[in-house]
Amino acid sequence: MKELYSTTMINEGGRSGTSYTEDQSLSLKIAPPGSKLDNVTNPEQLFAAGYSACFNSALDLIKRQKKLKHASTIQVTVKLMEQATFDYVLAVNIEGHIEGVTLEEAQQLLELTHTVCPYSKATMGNIDVTIKAV
Repeated sequence: MKELYSTTMINEGGRSGTSYTEDQSLSLKIAPPGSKLDNVTNPEQLFAAGYSACFNSALDLIKRQKKLKHASTIQVTVKLMEQATFDYVLAVNIEGHIEGVTLEEAQQLLELTHTVCPYSKATMGNIDVTIKAV
């Protein structure tokens, strides 16, 4: 296996702290979900941002292989779920729109993308992920 890229984020303070890169090129204030603070994010938003970008890039790869040049939009919703007291899991809903194709074709492309996307591979069998063409 050939490494293509590596990055590191450091967190101090958990959900009420800061996450930053080693070289300080990115620094984010972190707060618990639902916080009404300005200029903060939370782990679920960061996961959704990464998953949506990765999934849409994987979809671009699939579209290129199928010689499709239609624009696509991916919306990822990450849910923090409590199964029992102090037992938390994530769930993900992926909605995708691909211009110029039917909902059925889009659904097939999205499901194929789910087998290619590195985030999907990492979550497969670990968290509930639903995929829907819109």
